[in-house]
This record gives sequence, structure tokens and C-alpha cells, in this order.
Amino acid sequence: MAKKLKPIDNDIALRPRFQLQIPYNHSKLLDCFEQLGSNDQILKVSRVDDHLFIKYRFDKPFWTPQLHLEINAVSSDTSKIYGLFGPKPSIWLLFMFLRFLVAVLFIGFTIWAYTNYTLDQSYLIQSIIVISLVTTWLLLYVVGRMGRHTAKQQMQEVKCFMDHILETIEYKPQT
Repeated sequence: MAKKLKPIDNDIALRPRFQLQIPYNHSKLLDCFEQLGSNDQILKVSRVDDHLFIKYRFDKPFWTPQLHLEINAVSSDTSKIYGLFGPKPSIWLLFMFLRFLVAVLFIGFTIWAYTNYTLDQSYLIQSIIVISLVTTWLLLYVVGRMGRHTAKQQMQEVKCFMDHILETIEYKPQT
């Protein structure tokens, strides 16, 4: 049975987030995800405490997404799921480091250009570097958006996998 893909919210964010409240026990929900996720041939579920990571079993291209779920107990029979899509953590760390580096260089060269301007010295080189840093920042943002767009189908597949598990446990009687 083909499942219709639901749109993912948060169009502006590079790492889309969502929240769900499920009428199911927190620890049983974690166990069900771990148990049902171990049977899939394409995706795997890893668990660390109350955190689940749904990712592809085999290496995929650069921006292959993974879904990080944090499942918290609201009451004894209700759980809240916080979901976050993103690339592998090492890739995201590199991406954020580059953006941080560009921001620090931007601040430094802007101060240097302003200092030269107030001292009536040439600030052409600093201005060119500041403009190129702004361009680099925008380029990094565009690359992130392109990567997200490239991985959108995979994000939908991971979300459908999560939805399938949630639909499966919804019909099980709670004991």
C-alpha cells in the first residue's frame, strides 16, 4: 500500500523541526521504535537514553538526512516527540564551523575597515574582503538549502518510516 507523503513544515530552516504528542507510554514507545526499526532493511534506529536516531543503513551522498527524535514523558500514558531532521553530525559541525569562521572574519575585517576609514587611510582591500565574506556567507546558506532540497525525498522516506511505526503502535492495546 503506497503511503502519501506529507509535507514537512519549517520551510526556511535548514534543519526542519516538529513536535508530536502521542497517547502512548514513553518507555513502551521507545522500545517499539527500537524493536520495529531493527527489522527494516534500508533504515536503522539507534537509541541513546530517550533519543532515537533514524538513519540510512548504507552510506549515501553528502547531505543524507537523519531524523533525531527525543521522546519525553508527559504523563504515564502520554509522550511528546521532538523531531529534528539534519545531515550527519560531523557534516553539520563542519558546515556551522565554516559559517562561524566567516562571521568572525567579517567582524574583524569590518572593524579594520572602519578603523582605516576613521584614520583617513585606504580601506579598499578590507571592503572587498568584507563584501566577499558576505557573499561567502550567502553561498554557504544557498549550498545548505540545495543540500536540503536534494535530500527532501529521503527526508520524506524517513518521516514515512516514523509515521508507519507510530501507526503500527497506535492500534496495539496498552497494558
